[in-house]
Amino acid sequence: MRPIILGIFAALFFAFTFVLNQSMEIGGGSWLWSASLRYFFMVPLLMLIVICRKNITVVWQELKANPVSWLLWSTVGFGFFYAGICFAGAFGPGWLVAGTWQLTIISGTLLAPLFYEKKMGRDGSIQLARRKIPFKSLTFSILIVLGVIIMQLEFAVSLSIKDALFCLIPILIASFAYPLGNRKMMELCKDRLDVFQRVLGMTIASLPFWILLSIIAVLTVGLPGKQQVGQSAIVAVFSGIIATVLFFAATDLVKDNMVKLGAVEATQSLEILFALLGEVIFLSAHLPSLISFLGICLVMFGMILHSVYSSKKIHINSSIEA
Repeated sequence: MRPIILGIFAALFFAFTFVLNQSMEIGGGSWLWSASLRYFFMVPLLMLIVICRKNITVVWQELKANPVSWLLWSTVGFGFFYAGICFAGAFGPGWLVAGTWQLTIISGTLLAPLFYEKKMGRDGSIQLARRKIPFKSLTFSILIVLGVIIMQLEFAVSLSIKDALFCLIPILIASFAYPLGNRKMMELCKDRLDVFQRVLGMTIASLPFWILLSIIAVLTVGLPGKQQVGQSAIVAVFSGIIATVLFFAATDLVKDNMVKLGAVEATQSLEILFALLGEVIFLSAHLPSLISFLGICLVMFGMILHSVYSSKKIHINSSIEA
């Protein structure tokens, strides 16, 4: 249950991203600055944390050992992910971005064949085999996504086709990029880095991408306003630091079990609920309708099924080992 609890708190802090990005969009801020400023603020914050823990040297060693892999997967996991989220926020409201983002639940599960796991061969030797898609877990994920679709169906029909596509396609890309980059870095780092070190390393390695975005922003929209800078700093702390570390810590606990990993990633479906509440409280948005509440119930039910199935697998495995 500990990974599930960490995942829920991560979803709570991740929800601030959608609420604050929507607030910045309403205030006239560019998505280019909303995306890049978050990671610029994250670097000194994470550096301070890792330095205080007296393990900064290992991060530099890992970065120097595999610079190309760090640059590639950090750009995928952080760059393509958050740039896509912020771009989508310029064409759709926060609740729609948060809801569509739940596609990552299925995306993360479908990535299983891209990774390998150790298995005992017939001759008793240890062999590497491609992971299989846990279809039962995927079924629960589809239930969660169905709930998300129902929650926002009445809102989605009001968007133009252009805005809907500009909101959907970037999030679809981001939904694959985030779990792919995260898992590839876990595979690369193994147990040599803790959560804080890995997040710092990925943030540093993704800086070339954010510098490029900021240059484009200066040339196209100018410098960001004070309000956008301040709100980006809050996003950096709440979502970039607290939520990311919580989520990575949760996935680290279950990284060798694709079913449990899918369950942790499924907790992020609660972002839509937290984002809706945040918009109602801070942006004076309207309360969701009864249809939306039905969708919320489906999301919650799907998450419960994930947790029960995950716990059952742990119990069975423990009994076999005993």
